[in-house]
Amino acid sequence: MTPAPRCIGENDSLSIAAALMSELDVGALPICGEDRKLKGMLTDRDIVVRAVAEGLDTETTPSRALAQGKPVTVQASDDIRIALEKMQEHQIRRLPVIDDHLLVGIISQADVARSLAPEATGVTVESISR
Repeated sequence: MTPAPRCIGENDSLSIAAALMSELDVGALPICGEDRKLKGMLTDRDIVVRAVAEGLDTETTPSRALAQGKPVTVQASDDIRIALEKMQEHQIRRLPVIDDHLLVGIISQADVARSLAPEATGVTVESISR
């Protein structure tokens, strides 16, 4: 798990989000509210396909505009198997970790690859990437 991930504020523009992704060399950021609670996830693909391609102004469109539904999360106390099942079931490569309603980390597909045996990693990555 990546602990204490950087968030993009729900009112921050998409251009700020893109700049932060570039600075951190990441493809996704959690969207957090003023209360530090997770509001959604924003990916570089969201910015390109859902914003730029649709002609949204990245300087004025807030990141919350691209947050869709309730994000899939796992509790910090949950077993890793629950996290892997959720990643596979929902076909997601990044899973926010919540503790007491606050974002405390993100489990990524890369984290899975670094921590599991090669066979288990292959099965998991294949299941996530269908």
